[in-house]
Amino acid sequence: MTRIAFYAPLKSPRHPNPSGDRTIARLFLAAWRRQGAQVELASQLRTRIAKADPRLQQQLANRAQATAARLVAQYRQRAKAERPQLWFTYHSYYKAVDWIGPKVAAALDIPYLLAEASHAPKRAEGDWAFNHRGAEAAIKAARQIFCLNPSDKECLRPIVDRSRLVDLPPFLDLAAFAPALPDRAKAKTVLARTAIARRHRLDPAQPWLLAVGMMRPGDKLASYRELATALTILGQRRRWRLLIVGDGAARAEVAAAFAGFGDRVLFLGRRAPEDLPAIYAAADLMVWPAVNEAFGMALLEAQACGLPVLAGAIGGVPAIISAGRDGRARTGWLAPPHRPDAFAALLGEALESDLDTIGRAARRSVEQYHDIASAAGVLAESLRKLGVQP
Repeated sequence: MTRIAFYAPLKSPRHPNPSGDRTIARLFLAAWRRQGAQVELASQLRTRIAKADPRLQQQLANRAQATAARLVAQYRQRAKAERPQLWFTYHSYYKAVDWIGPKVAAALDIPYLLAEASHAPKRAEGDWAFNHRGAEAAIKAARQIFCLNPSDKECLRPIVDRSRLVDLPPFLDLAAFAPALPDRAKAKTVLARTAIARRHRLDPAQPWLLAVGMMRPGDKLASYRELATALTILGQRRRWRLLIVGDGAARAEVAAAFAGFGDRVLFLGRRAPEDLPAIYAAADLMVWPAVNEAFGMALLEAQACGLPVLAGAIGGVPAIISAGRDGRARTGWLAPPHRPDAFAALLGEALESDLDTIGRAARRSVEQYHDIASAAGVLAESLRKLGVQP
């Protein structure tokens, strides 16, 4: 059994607040364990900094280095057979640097692995320079870097040998999240859709749009505002209801953006992960401009439940949604970034499409390319190449 020290500097898998980052951290833990590894959470120290503050960057680096020293001492007290055989860090970049993993891995002489690392050369000067150097040092120390977002890979190539970059499509545990794809009409009219329609007095004959995202200032709020603008452009004559799942500090600003639509917009609030599959199954189309999204776990979850997606073609989003132009079956629509007019035009097209057929294609795509079993296989192959023995 391979022993792995795991760390997520942006958000620990045990963090109380839900987010896509926490979800992916938990999925990585599950993927490693799925292929037989013994994984321990090495630290929960969060190094994320929202605004450029050189003093705070130095303070967090000092705390992290002290944590690294303690971990090295603790691991060395163990019998060699009980020490980690490799260190794995999920998501390190200039705002959330892994200062711990490279030091522990070097001290124990074990491989250091990274997933979803990004490099931002424009931060090499100015108030982010200190953190930029730390993030770059972690990237250069990694024996392998798992790339979930293709755009990250392009940024890493100038400083990392290509042989160290490993493609790993975003994934979820399909068996746990949405174990079977029922007949979509039955799922909507008999199960989830009927229950939601009764609870919230919705017309099940109208098209239901769905948006899922935390309500935070910045990119999330910008996505909600772009969606509201697109719906305004679409016009009041089109039949639709929008269901919104999410909550957060920017709730008032989000509500203000949709205030002009009256009861056509229904706020469902924050929902537990176990509630989401039924909501996805009940809707007709996922709509999300995806401003500065890495790829968007909610977009992948929707497709796992047979729900087609209309999203902004930003970051790694095109890697998980097929617009039907590359020979693969269409699983949704991709709108040009920051173009609410184009988003509205595609929304009008989508509402005239066979959404059930496209939803089934979306589910098949997740089964083929984005299930945790495939991810576990990629991780196992990496261990083999590194020569790490169970």
